[in-house]
Amino acid sequence: MRVDQPNLRGSATLSPEWVRDLGQPLVIIVDDDRSVREALSELIQSAGFRSVSFASAHELLEAHVLDSPGCLILDVRMPGVSGLDLQHYLIRNGRPKPIIFLTGHGDIPMSVQAMKAGAIDFLTKPFRDQTLLDAVTVAIERDIAQMAAARRAKEHYDRYVTLTHRERQVMREVASGRLNKQIAFDLGIKEITVKLHRGNVMRKMQAASLGELIRVWETLPADLREQNDP
Repeated sequence: MRVDQPNLRGSATLSPEWVRDLGQPLVIIVDDDRSVREALSELIQSAGFRSVSFASAHELLEAHVLDSPGCLILDVRMPGVSGLDLQHYLIRNGRPKPIIFLTGHGDIPMSVQAMKAGAIDFLTKPFRDQTLLDAVTVAIERDIAQMAAARRAKEHYDRYVTLTHRERQVMREVASGRLNKQIAFDLGIKEITVKLHRGNVMRKMQAASLGELIRVWETLPADLREQNDP
């Protein structure tokens, strides 16, 4: 299938820095009806977005396109793996993606289930073109923000593991709002030693201020932050 070169004129609200860093957004269409796929692809590309389409969830998963920033447009009722099944599969496998569901047979329980699982919207056919395009823009912005946040969290974690055991203890205490003299007392070391460790933590974590260090700390995995190292 031909995939047009990206043109983001239709998505001016997206952050240019994130787009350049993470790659051009891709709208992924999954519908077992070929005419629907073609119509949706034409609409999406007319708004300046890249698009690619698949006839089934299996085709999508074999294509390895989910790492691109973007979103999914899914038909709820498809033979084999349904749109809701695919949504749950992606969540279970740690690959959540903003999803816009389309259906001609939707009901309230189904839409509630989809939205609770994180869907951007649940549109009943026929729908206004602009309604879908607005949902696509929201979905792409969310995915770019999530991917950027995940990348930052990974960078913070990679820096954290370079800290010594004592530096990790000091970082935890500093992020908890403890003063140098309190940390020194708790750890049984001198206050000047705490200051040295604190300076090393700031440098290694690339934090320019205490507030920034606390924000970095909060991006680390919860189980790591909850550890109580002796």
